[in-house]
Amino acid sequence: MEIRINDLEHIGEAARQFTETIGDRRVFAFYGSMGAGKTTFIKAVCEALGVEDVITSPTFAIVNEYETPSSPVYHFDFYRIKRLEEVYDMGYEDYFYSGALCFIEWPELIEELLPADAVRVTISEQADGTRLVSL
Repeated sequence: MEIRINDLEHIGEAARQFTETIGDRRVFAFYGSMGAGKTTFIKAVCEALGVEDVITSPTFAIVNEYETPSSPVYHFDFYRIKRLEEVYDMGYEDYFYSGALCFIEWPELIEELLPADAVRVTISEQADGTRLVSL
């Protein structure tokens, strides 16, 4: 499936389309280059899910937790991870296998720890400046 984001004014619509595809899947690994829009899109998805908290990048905290009307959402940013031991130490399994939604940025740094059923999502910038979300 592909979702095109024409501009920031329409990101909410794209996020709603994305939430309609979630179903029972819980772990989403977001791939894309620096500046592709991973954090911005995840923020829009969280808002579409009903998160009312201020949504920020977890770059320094590694994980942020948000509440939706139905369940928590965990947003990870592994960009600063230097060793897999850091991920083990934070208890990643408690998050990934909790049944809560997990949105992961920079999953390529922890690829071997991703659950087998993690959904791979790629966000790429197109030549015309739009973004393409592929899953």
